[in-house]
Amino acid sequence: MEFEKIEVMRRKVTLKQLARELNLSISTVSKSLKNDSEISQKTITRVHELAAFYNYKPNALAVSLKNNKTKTIGIILPEILNHFFAKVLFGIEKEASKSGYKIVTCITNESYDKEVGYVEMLNYSSVDGFIVALSRETQMINKLDHFQVLKRDHVPIVLFDRVSDEIDCDKVIVDDKEASKNAFEYLLQTGCKKIAIITTISNLSVAKLRFEGAREAAAKNNQVSKIELSVKDSDNFEAEIEKFIKNNDIDGVLGLDETAAAISINMSHKLGYKIPEDISVVGFTDGLLSRHTYPKLTTVSQHAEDLGAKTVQILVNQLDNPDENYKAKTEVIKTSLIIRESTN
Repeated sequence: MEFEKIEVMRRKVTLKQLARELNLSISTVSKSLKNDSEISQKTITRVHELAAFYNYKPNALAVSLKNNKTKTIGIILPEILNHFFAKVLFGIEKEASKSGYKIVTCITNESYDKEVGYVEMLNYSSVDGFIVALSRETQMINKLDHFQVLKRDHVPIVLFDRVSDEIDCDKVIVDDKEASKNAFEYLLQTGCKKIAIITTISNLSVAKLRFEGAREAAAKNNQVSKIELSVKDSDNFEAEIEKFIKNNDIDGVLGLDETAAAISINMSHKLGYKIPEDISVVGFTDGLLSRHTYPKLTTVSQHAEDLGAKTVQILVNQLDNPDENYKAKTEVIKTSLIIRESTN
């Protein structure tokens, strides 16, 4: 079938325009594009050839409105340079694709205002549901109205890692408190008796849980002394941790985040200490820093990829099996301690 050559750039055409040009009904064109057996092969061929000529694609929004689903999930992350969140996103995308969903990912860069804007934008775009880790600023100011709006509109949400008990929704977390307790006890088992607890993320919910776990472990052993440092100025992380190690008699460090642990190793070297002979170090998040410190860092693995997959499984189950009486639940991903050369 020959179509008249046109000089202008091909424009996006609709089902209605295809039907008009072929002198067919919209229903006949739609069925032809689906190779419906009700339609003759001759008509199906004509429709497919014209559709190919115009590079016709079905209107995704129209299809989603008809089906009442976009098969799209909105992902909101506080940052992407962090290895943990990158691995979580990898797990989310992999599982979403397996379940027939696409993802739209937004990065707040720890900003409350950006988080609010992205929630509004994605909700307006009619994503089917949300997977979110709260921004640092949102947790600090504890303003959560934008998520209450989603709950009012019956949009499913799954929070992970950085969560809030004030939002009644499904949550996926790691056993931060238990993991920190186990890491502290491991330092004790290797012979440490003067352990520093250091963090650069003290205002996040995960750090608070990790502090609790370490304190509980220390309280069980009267022979152990512990001291704590929360560094809040990102421009002074190294200087503050160096000063802290220099001014305190310690033989172990539990870094409640990967940055704190890696800097502790570097500053210990700078001050002339040997790792792990003089100071043993354990950190959190099995990321790039952990594998490239010298010596390599003993660390708590949060199984980020599995965590990401679990958030999708929970959300898709809600989307595919809607239930007015659904009760939100919290899934806990177990951590594991990866032993490397930074501990005895």
